[in-house]
Amino acid sequence: MACWVPNTGPDAARMLRAAGEENTEGLFRELPEEIRLRGGLKLAEGRTEAEVLSEINRLSQKNTRFASVFRGAGAYRHFIPPVVESVAARPEFLTAYTPYQAEISQGLLQAIFEYQTMICELTGMDASNASVYDGATAACEGVFMCARGGKKVLVPDCVNPRTLSVMRGYMESYGLKLCVFPHTEGRIAPESLAAHREDACALYFEQPNYFGQIEDAQTVCAAAREGNIQTVMGVNPIAMALLMPPGQAGADVAVGEGQPLGLPLAFGGPGLGFMACREKMMRSLPGRIVGQTTDMDGKTAYVLTLQAREQHIKRERASSNICSNEAHCALTAAVYLSAMGGEGLAETARNCMANAHYLAEKITRIKGFGLQYGGPYFHEFVTACPADAAGLMRSLEEHGILGGLPIPGNRILWCATEMNMVEEMDELARLLGKEAQ
Repeated sequence: MACWVPNTGPDAARMLRAAGEENTEGLFRELPEEIRLRGGLKLAEGRTEAEVLSEINRLSQKNTRFASVFRGAGAYRHFIPPVVESVAARPEFLTAYTPYQAEISQGLLQAIFEYQTMICELTGMDASNASVYDGATAACEGVFMCARGGKKVLVPDCVNPRTLSVMRGYMESYGLKLCVFPHTEGRIAPESLAAHREDACALYFEQPNYFGQIEDAQTVCAAAREGNIQTVMGVNPIAMALLMPPGQAGADVAVGEGQPLGLPLAFGGPGLGFMACREKMMRSLPGRIVGQTTDMDGKTAYVLTLQAREQHIKRERASSNICSNEAHCALTAAVYLSAMGGEGLAETARNCMANAHYLAEKITRIKGFGLQYGGPYFHEFVTACPADAAGLMRSLEEHGILGGLPIPGNRILWCATEMNMVEEMDELARLLGKEAQ
């Protein structure tokens, strides 16, 4: 630690007098001598703005940016209409802080309210919050909404392993047992779920799952209800334009990663954890919830409501210790959904699915690259690999292609979105066949 405060100017002198000190040294008398800065900061000579920009550009050339991307596994490359960044970057949104004072934050509160409304429409649920950190956090918080007073949480082993890793840490701190049960041919088998549901209070599963397979969500939710188990369904928001929404499938809580909704990959973040639930559970939603009401003059007004955060109520009564939200990311998602509309989102989903099936057909024509699972899939799928999967992907990178993700068993998890053109999928298949020989 090093502390240094300049002792110059009339303002500094007045502040020192008010503090009862003659100089800045007195402000730090409680700090041990060995950690106090002596002799000034050892910094290089200052540079001009042009020099700094030139150095930043030079350093940026070390980054590898792939023109062709065939990897997903939880983070996806989609087309983002220019209007999204244009609106989200407006200073009244970009510089706005969290709306603690609702009466002077009406614009931001309305934007969050619109986001919540869109998430409810997307998931078929009754209420949504103003987002949490990321999809993995949303999954954990959704489980806690269902697991109060329970002992065991069920999770199939075909969910995203990073989400499962976060969940293990959360469950341990809450004293819940995490029971991971096996999939059958890439999907959840109701009989496997039934065999593990004793003492279980909650089930978390994903749609589509980590292997890209489309689960029979209605059957899974029905099997959970038979054991008095509440269901948390993690969903891909783009896929929801085509697949049955969680509310219709029978889930109690819907969660997911909102990054596909207008947020660029951006070297790993930020993410956006969206959450929605049925009306009976909305008082357990963590984070902020914006409600619509009328003021004393009868005009529409927006307020923070049902605040169950530990900052607002006694910690022991709080349903969650989430103390922040991803407000600007949520705003960006709302702008994206507004720009795309229902038809645009459905078209994007159809293009993703069509490209994935085209890519799978091209890859599986190559000897040794058979599909691992025969069930329906959205825009991801798993193939076997006749060579070293990791080495093969490194070879593709030398050609400017980020291939699929190598996963255990020398298999590859591939992904295609609306951004993948036919020509680049053909080129991937050509190189793959050549490199795999």
